Amino acid sequence: MLAPTLDAVPGVRARRRRRPRRRPTKLHADKAYDHRRCRRECRARGITPRIARRGIESNARLGRHRWVVERTFAWLARFRRLTVRYERRANLHLALTTLAYAVICLRQIRRFCP
Repeated sequence: MLAPTLDAVPGVRARRRRRPRRRPTKLHADKAYDHRRCRRECRARGITPRIARRGIESNARLGRHRWVVERTFAWLARFRRLTVRYERRANLHLALTTLAYAVICLRQIRRFCP
């Protein structure tokens, strides 16, 4: 599922006024993606794979990048309806996910702007 996921990533905005890039420049992944096929698919799309190797590298170096993702999943886990996924229709699940992200953003804004 790595190839369809990489193809579904929306364009990334450039910092300066230039043409937006189509894909991110690097992919940070854990040891589950340590396969030649995964690395080849990344390189075919112009993405530098930063994948931990099994039995060689520790997870300490990738931890600072993965923490952001794990924290976001923890925030989403507070919404039980999304964690269990009772909704069968994709559009309803997308609507509830969007609502959850809005509530998370509102909480963060309230936290930093009293």
